[in-house]
Amino acid sequence: MTPNIDALLIAGPTASGKSALALALAKRYGGVIINADSMQVYRDLRVITARPSELEESEAPHRLYGHLDAAAPYSVGEWGIQALAEIEAARAAGALPIVVGGTGLYFSVLTDGLSPIPDVPGEVRSEVRALLEAEGVEAVLAQVREVDPQIAGQLKPTDRQRLARALEVFKATGRPLSDWQKEPRVPLFTGEVGQFVLKPERDWLYERCDRRFDLMMEGGALNEVRALKNRQLPPDLPALKALGVPELSRYLDDEFTLEEARLRAKMQTRRYAKRQMTWFRNQMISWNAVSEQQLERKIEEILSFIR
Repeated sequence: MTPNIDALLIAGPTASGKSALALALAKRYGGVIINADSMQVYRDLRVITARPSELEESEAPHRLYGHLDAAAPYSVGEWGIQALAEIEAARAAGALPIVVGGTGLYFSVLTDGLSPIPDVPGEVRSEVRALLEAEGVEAVLAQVREVDPQIAGQLKPTDRQRLARALEVFKATGRPLSDWQKEPRVPLFTGEVGQFVLKPERDWLYERCDRRFDLMMEGGALNEVRALKNRQLPPDLPALKALGVPELSRYLDDEFTLEEARLRAKMQTRRYAKRQMTWFRNQMISWNAVSEQQLERKIEEILSFIR
């Protein structure tokens, strides 16, 4: 039996079992799994981001996993365009697109759309990035305060990438980013979708977070972070902020013991899972909630909606 939908969207907090669920559904229906996790796009971070293993990827087609270098610039808009192309390619091949991940903004792009901000020319981006590197984030923040005080008031000085983006948009268009964000949005994908969000019990999820980090360490997470650190990339890159990377990096710098790094990374992972659940609860009100932890029950719960 083929689900009577054009695409299946599965959101959930980290360590909630959504990747295993997507794989089971893809194997049952000949589906294509499309990544909606902002850290699993980086090829440098298979272990520390719990990206599907090579074996799992061989059991069903996986798209937009590990397709970027850690140094590559990437945006939610770029992901949306690529994800839409993968959805359409899967449908053209007669397969069920299964979009799965924990990055809520990625799902919002598909279902709600983006503000119609024109592309920023490369020379403008280079100009702003040069300012950022030469004079620091305070110089960028000062200019953003002049041209877009609303955005400046929403961002912290540590939000280097977002501040740079705000200045780039103004320089390229002559309009503040906050103005563009008020423009009507058009959803990228308008087909019939099944929307599901996993909402596990908190203690169960936190235990899963802790256990999974231990498995990551056994699987080579430290060596992965060491290799990434040895590249000496700019510290504000998103890949360097992936869960566990900052803590293990500080261990490698002799700032923490390995046990301290492990405990801090677990704590940050639990906090992130909590923030994800809060976001899903507030932003995915109309999505179907799946609370059962066992895989087979999750599958049957989803199928009861989409058959």
